[in-house]
Amino acid sequence: MKTRIVRVGNSRGVRLPKLLLQQARLADEVELQVKPGRIVIRALRRPRAGWAEAARQAHERGDDKLLDPPTPTRFDRREWAWR
Repeated sequence: MKTRIVRVGNSRGVRLPKLLLQQARLADEVELQVKPGRIVIRALRRPRAGWAEAARQAHERGDDKLLDPPTPTRFDRREWAWR
């Protein structure tokens, strides 16, 4: 698709058709990356996106066990009290 770079205040921009944004599944916030001769627009990666679902699935499979046995600390032995 061919388009033009237009003025937007003191900046420049590209108008993206709604259909193109829907097909790319892009939301209101995106990530821009510069490469030689191109600007890449992609969906914003959210830190830890999908972790809750992955943790739920791991629990269902029984894969959420501790790898090492618990190691009590001085606080655990002397100061901690269950109520």
